[in-house]
Amino acid sequence: MPPPSPPPPRSRRKPQPTADPQQVSSNLDQVDSLFRRAGLQRSRREKPAGVARRARFQDKMPEELRPAPPRTVVAPNGVEWIPVPAWQSLPWLWHGFATRRGGLTTCYAREGSAGELGELNLGFTPDDDRANVLQNRRLLAEAITGNPDTPLATLRQIHSSVLVIESTAHERTAGLQTGCSGDLQIPTSQPASSPVCKGDGILTGRPGILLGIQTADCTPVLVADRRRKVVAAFHAGWRGTVRRIVQNGIGRMRLEFGCRPEDLIAAIGPGIGPCCYAVGEEVLSEFESQFAYARELFHEVYDTDPVRTKYPMLFLTQRAPGHSPIGPALHLDVAEANRRQLLDAGLRPAAIQMTGGCTNCHRDLFFSHRGSQGRAGRMLNVVGIAP
Repeated sequence: MPPPSPPPPRSRRKPQPTADPQQVSSNLDQVDSLFRRAGLQRSRREKPAGVARRARFQDKMPEELRPAPPRTVVAPNGVEWIPVPAWQSLPWLWHGFATRRGGLTTCYAREGSAGELGELNLGFTPDDDRANVLQNRRLLAEAITGNPDTPLATLRQIHSSVLVIESTAHERTAGLQTGCSGDLQIPTSQPASSPVCKGDGILTGRPGILLGIQTADCTPVLVADRRRKVVAAFHAGWRGTVRRIVQNGIGRMRLEFGCRPEDLIAAIGPGIGPCCYAVGEEVLSEFESQFAYARELFHEVYDTDPVRTKYPMLFLTQRAPGHSPIGPALHLDVAEANRRQLLDAGLRPAAIQMTGGCTNCHRDLFFSHRGSQGRAGRMLNVVGIAP
């Protein structure tokens, strides 16, 4: 029997060149530099896979985070609204943050307020009569501009980063947003069938109209260019904030109107404050994916309970030290998040005004979607260029 044939020779792979550690580190530094310039942070996956535990934040009480109450003025027609003190020296600039006081609405009356005057609901909500809302809008326009017939441009807000430019009929720009049909300008006497544009930011250089953003807990941001007389209004809920609605809006002002950050002034209006705005871990994750400073916007808050404080023995537990606090809950500071975006867009710190006020804490002054379990009117936050 012939001897078995030898096995075929094994193919030898070429040795792979080992990566130079210094070159890899240099490349990663360049990637990190690009991320920092964009306001992002590269995930290095330093932690093992599994359930991630949230790093501890500094514990706070709601009182420590509550914004100062705003200063309001009452117009001759009874509308109570909030001006920006630093802007009152600019006669060409119409502006104001509405409250819930001084209108014709009665369906959202608070408990014990049956004998009070009507309220200023400025949104077309299912509970209110449309004629009341239209008249409320006329009252607000009169309080801000002195003329109840001042046209008002608003949007169908969708918690996005979509921007719309309001200009003359011949210069109207529809390519910056989706879902818009027809004329964007919405007069205060608009019929029910008028088309409405969808978006959460609106810009104009056109005199004689008011831009309006509706809120009932979300944060409104108004911006004006002192040199070129351009204005903008932004609706910044947490979703719009994490999508950089304000920062993108400043960029659009620069592109479309030639605005320079050093000429811009901004005002952040009343919204739900970090004292009351409890959010879930998914919101923290969204912000961490976009902003290197995300954790500076969040706080761990122990909620206070007057019954628990007065009768602590009723809540005795086996957990040391025997009286377990409520919480903590994760709270987000949306106003500070938008202030940081304005700074990143190039505005000077002194050019940014915070009007103060938490819509949930001051439900006698503001409508609050969260505070009323979803049944609330809407405020309007307006800015415009006097003709």
